[in-house]
Amino acid sequence: MAVETPRQYVPLTCHGHSRPVPHISFSPLEKDESYYLISACKDGNPMLRDGQTGDWIGTFIGHKGAVWQARLSPDATTAATASADFTAKIWDTHTGELLFTLQHDHIVRAVAYPPDNSDLVATGGMEKKLRIFDLTEMKPESTTESSSSGNNVAASTIPASSAFEIGVGAHTSSIKFIVWTKDPNILITASDNTLRWIDLPSRSVVRSQVLDGEIGSCEFCALAPEYTSKTDIGEGLPVLAVAAGKSIYFWGGLQATEELKRINMDYKVASVALDPKGRKIVVGEDIPATWARVYRWDDGTEIDIHKGHHGPVWSVAFSPDGKLYATGSEDGTIKMWKNCEGFYGLWRGGAGATTTGTNGGGGDRNAE
Repeated sequence: MAVETPRQYVPLTCHGHSRPVPHISFSPLEKDESYYLISACKDGNPMLRDGQTGDWIGTFIGHKGAVWQARLSPDATTAATASADFTAKIWDTHTGELLFTLQHDHIVRAVAYPPDNSDLVATGGMEKKLRIFDLTEMKPESTTESSSSGNNVAASTIPASSAFEIGVGAHTSSIKFIVWTKDPNILITASDNTLRWIDLPSRSVVRSQVLDGEIGSCEFCALAPEYTSKTDIGEGLPVLAVAAGKSIYFWGGLQATEELKRINMDYKVASVALDPKGRKIVVGEDIPATWARVYRWDDGTEIDIHKGHHGPVWSVAFSPDGKLYATGSEDGTIKMWKNCEGFYGLWRGGAGATTTGTNGGGGDRNAE
């Protein structure tokens, strides 16, 4: 495929992590048009950042193992993290305080909130069990956990037995991703090479789909409601984007059951994300490559190649206003790439002018 002349906007590089970054996720859009970026890292220290600039806001201290996934709640007041220390944790995003420890019996790989409810959270992982925790109903005895800074934080420890399991016996390998669809009664799990649609009321699998290979990423791609329109890919509803083997897949509809497109690549894919309004796909290459490639949705033409990372790109996410996207890599960095014309965030002059001073683990700042 022919490569068009790329825009060459200089990315912002977010430092601070000391090990690979397997997952990044943006918050919904806040009332003041701001938003946040949360990153999971194998160093065990998930980080919260300003979504527009990449500037560091805080680090959630308390996990004792690699953090595989991190997400912000629909109202952005809490964050959920999934860890190799056999726990998922719920944090207060304003204070950094640990609110709940969800104690499991094996590594937790995946967490998810419903689209409009910050009091429920789903978890999955090496136990091969999909569980739903209702945080409003769980009031176990309070335990005291110590952060590395020496401050004692009172947090409720909730055993996995307090949650309810759905899709019992359906998963034969680790659950790596959970997506809660726009229909709050349907959740989608990614396990090995299979997607499963699970109905909450009946707690049973209602559909499954075997893909080209092991699933590397499985995420909803959605703009904030005020930025969506019927002319977008998916007609304004979230689009499920999945990378598996050497293929990328996209599903739309209220329950993400309508297959919109699948594209076979000539390389193994690690991650994928979609800009539904700009009709653009960003694909992270798997080992041994270190590039992210950008394609046009309509004809599959490659329009850009991002060569800034020094390891595979494990996660790609678009901001809720669609004006930038971020990539998380094995190299321990997050890069933010401009996806709009004119001034935005720390990009002050379009292509070109940039300096590389970094402050407090935040993004490299661009000069005006």
